[in-house]
Amino acid sequence: MVGSAIIRRLSIDCRYEIVTRTRAELDLMSQTAVANFFQAEGIDQVYLAAAKVGGIVANNTYPADFIYENLIIQSNIIHSAHISDVQKLLFLGSSCIYPKLAEQPMSEESLLTGPLESTNEPYAIAKITGIKLCESYNRQHRRDYRSVMPTNLYGPNDNFHPKNSHVIPGLIRRFHEAKLNDLKVVAAWGTGQPMREFLYVDDMAAACVHVMELENSIYDEITDPMLSHINVGTGVDCTIRELVETIAKVVGYEGAISFDASKPDGTPRKLLDVSRLKSLGWQYKVSLEDGLARSYDWFLANQQNFRG
Repeated sequence: MVGSAIIRRLSIDCRYEIVTRTRAELDLMSQTAVANFFQAEGIDQVYLAAAKVGGIVANNTYPADFIYENLIIQSNIIHSAHISDVQKLLFLGSSCIYPKLAEQPMSEESLLTGPLESTNEPYAIAKITGIKLCESYNRQHRRDYRSVMPTNLYGPNDNFHPKNSHVIPGLIRRFHEAKLNDLKVVAAWGTGQPMREFLYVDDMAAACVHVMELENSIYDEITDPMLSHINVGTGVDCTIRELVETIAKVVGYEGAISFDASKPDGTPRKLLDVSRLKSLGWQYKVSLEDGLARSYDWFLANQQNFRG
């Protein structure tokens, strides 16, 4: 989802020649394969969007996979980029890097100030390591490796798997199937009270390119060598109940909605402080309801690919 959105954004600018590989073509878990790829291609910029991602269920079920695979992928890419003399790289992290009970909205300065949410701690630790890898190569080797921390993303090419998806694609599929099967009630996990922020993935891609293209003097002025990441989000959140009701409206489901309080809520609130990004001249364009409608339209056009 994220990589394809960045490619869409870069493709509108003729200055860029985009180099990509599928999973079948390049094993990012292989240090040798990644090193050979960089040496052969002569790349001068990297958008590091590759990652193992998933929702609460996936993170709880496969914690070792999430920390190991993400650490290996990002370490292979960042180090190989350096060895191949790639000067510019953008690392994409996640808002889950911040403490579970961080002051809201969460500013960049909240990093490493408290315990993480237990359900996704391994993934968060890996992403924090990615930030610190970039900062360390900058400090030791004078690279220009930047980091952005997007909030919860959704949009085209999302994962609509019924068990391993994030909240928005999972709910879109559930409400769609409930509508088709004329189900009278749809159950949502948790109490519906936690608050979350969501960003349409094409807005995220635009922000990534914006940050990557900033002059060094501007980026260095707004960041710190050991606190260099930039939050990317809307700065606006809603309750999970409001999200669920909006998705039901977009899908056209007219039955009842229940909330299963026996299921985990996760972090009570996750809202990013995006003042640093706004000061750099960027803010989001796609509203939540509009983005959900676009996502549902994409799902309808591609649902034959989501039979699992």
